[in-house]
Amino acid sequence: MRTFPDDLVRAQREWSATYRQLAARPGRTELRRRLYRLSVQAFFHPYWQQRGPSPAAWWELRERARTARDASGRLPR
Repeated sequence: MRTFPDDLVRAQREWSATYRQLAARPGRTELRRRLYRLSVQAFFHPYWQQRGPSPAAWWELRERARTARDASGRLPR
């Protein structure tokens, strides 16, 4: 299993939450803009400069973000 930087995992976790919000409320410009910013933040993160972002690595990152606990020790929604 790969080790991902905390800020990359956080960006992926926020991306997933924003995506779910946008699915529930389609057409929300602010959510689409946030999703775009988080996509750029995750895709162009320095972590990927040394390692190519393979499909398996993206899957592991999404899984890690899904199961990562936030600062309060809670699992994300």
